[in-house]
Amino acid sequence: MRIATVSLPLAAFAAVPAHAQLPEPVRDMIEAAIETGDADTVEAVTSVARSTNPDDGAEIDAMLEQFQAAQAEAAAAEAAAQELALREAGVLDNWSGEGQIGAFQSSGNTSAVGLTAQIELDREGIDWEHRLRFAADYRRNNGETQREQFVGLYEPRYQISERLFAYALAQFERDRFQGFSARYSVSGGLGYRLIQNESMRLSVKAGPAWRHTRLVNGLSESSIAGLLGVDFDWTISDRIKLTQDTSAVAEAGGSAVAFIGSDNTSINLVTGLEGKINDSLTARLSYTVEYDSNPPEGAVSTDTLTRFTLVYGF
Repeated sequence: MRIATVSLPLAAFAAVPAHAQLPEPVRDMIEAAIETGDADTVEAVTSVARSTNPDDGAEIDAMLEQFQAAQAEAAAAEAAAQELALREAGVLDNWSGEGQIGAFQSSGNTSAVGLTAQIELDREGIDWEHRLRFAADYRRNNGETQREQFVGLYEPRYQISERLFAYALAQFERDRFQGFSARYSVSGGLGYRLIQNESMRLSVKAGPAWRHTRLVNGLSESSIAGLLGVDFDWTISDRIKLTQDTSAVAEAGGSAVAFIGSDNTSINLVTGLEGKINDSLTARLSYTVEYDSNPPEGAVSTDTLTRFTLVYGF
């Protein structure tokens, strides 16, 4: 967690050794740095003051230590206030998320229209994390609908330890062109965060699953399966130059979910690249592969989709 910088009153640093002989301009310089509340600035200024006034190192160190102690106290108070706010938050509080939409239209030799939309919501608490996702893809070409897919899922997670978590998953899918009018999946198990730092996150999860599928021909089937999932996010660099006057934050992120059963295995792979336009708006390019080892009659095993969307974070 990043510790917020705080501006501290100069009175907190009035207590100095009785034999203090630190020149007034040097003291003023250190106090000005302390007023900014920025730890890096204070560290740099006191380092210069110590090298140019070696005989006054004890007094300089005393001012630095008082600043650091006051900052640590303020950070602890802020962390306690944040934890209290999370514990007292209501069900509808502390949700964040993003919505993305992309579309295309063509005319002339080919008349086509397409739409892709998705919304993701996340809520993080002390021990619990909740994820909601709704997505829709629609494509119509020369008067004929060629893709009509809807997905909705809810995944709560309970943090057992710093890296180990338990999860539950409920998912609904509809894709007539893959041969089913509705498919329900539920799963529960354990997950582990293999990598977790500011630039990269990698977690895996696994557990038993149950699926019920209603086919477009009116038949239905249920099966016991196993779920294996991977979530990956990687901040490549802080700034990537896209054009002469545009820069972006880019993230390569993806997920992989496999339902493995005795009669059918399905895999969903998503890889994306994001470029940040401003604080709220992001452009995203993603590539999705959907594989079904035993598709219904008339459907193919592998389906791919490339999306270019605008993402709004909130």
